[in-house]
Amino acid sequence: MGTVNVTVRVDEEIKRDFDSFCDNVGINITTAFNMFIKETLRTRQLPFIVTDVETQNRTRQELQKAFSAAQKQSVVNGTDKMTMEEIDAEIAAYRREKRAARG
Repeated sequence: MGTVNVTVRVDEEIKRDFDSFCDNVGINITTAFNMFIKETLRTRQLPFIVTDVETQNRTRQELQKAFSAAQKQSVVNGTDKMTMEEIDAEIAAYRREKRAARG
């Protein structure tokens, strides 16, 4: 199989840093890119997580809403003043009940 050249534009400082990294791990940029491409093709996904910032923000907002709702419900339940020790004891008691119910 023949080879082809691929041209990629990157910031000079990023390239210097990447050159240095590759040198430190005993490979060159060509090998690093070939590793990236082969791993992508092998797994059929990028070999690192790519996250949409908008999705992260939306998820963070959803978590904040859920936490706020839980705080409000704790006031209704009368559990808003519980200490961590009391919460841990409640969780442990619940788990014991579940284990006992299973047999």
